[in-house]
Amino acid sequence: MVNPLLDDVKSLLDKDFGDDRILKQICRACENNEVISNYERNYVRKLAEKHLGKKPEFTQTPHVEEKPIVLDVPISQIQQPQSLLTEVPRISYSKSKNKKIMFGIGGLALVIIIAAASFSGFTTGITNISTSNDIQISLSIQTDLESYNKKDLISINGVSDSIGSVNLSIENQNNKLVWTEQISLKNGGQFSTLAIAGGDGWEKSGTYTIKVDNGKETKSDTFSFTA
Repeated sequence: MVNPLLDDVKSLLDKDFGDDRILKQICRACENNEVISNYERNYVRKLAEKHLGKKPEFTQTPHVEEKPIVLDVPISQIQQPQSLLTEVPRISYSKSKNKKIMFGIGGLALVIIIAAASFSGFTTGITNISTSNDIQISLSIQTDLESYNKKDLISINGVSDSIGSVNLSIENQNNKLVWTEQISLKNGGQFSTLAIAGGDGWEKSGTYTIKVDNGKETKSDTFSFTA
């Protein structure tokens, strides 16, 4: 039976991509039918996409069936909205008063038109105010956990309103750079990657800082590391 994960791991080992220690551990797990964590699968998938030309995997959004809304109150009991304009009663007067009647009706219609226009402008103003208060995030970054141990996989994700790519870096408690990477932005400005908690600069436990820079601003976050 063909195992795509095992094939990718062997190809990465043959071409000397990634961490040999982690890849050999995943290879043994595949051959012995052992449980492989999602972090290990994502680690292999990222390397395969970057170095083996694998296409990114896409998941289809499940379809949610819309349920009809059932009213608890019978339709017969629902009050119909009253019309803004009420019917003007028919009044019969002599010819000498026709001019005054027409003037009065015309004035009433003018007042109604002005009131309707004012109400429409008022509601439009409210819509504009609520729209202008929308908040948009320009740059953000976060990790999947607040603390990690040695050799753990750190899942990093965020969003940027820029285009192209962003620069990510991790510094230890002594402000020494221990990891850096440039990541291309996906649709909607989203980005994500995986980092291994280990190697040069990861000898001591403490609070580590992760930063992202999109060319316009820089945001940071922290996590705890135990060596």
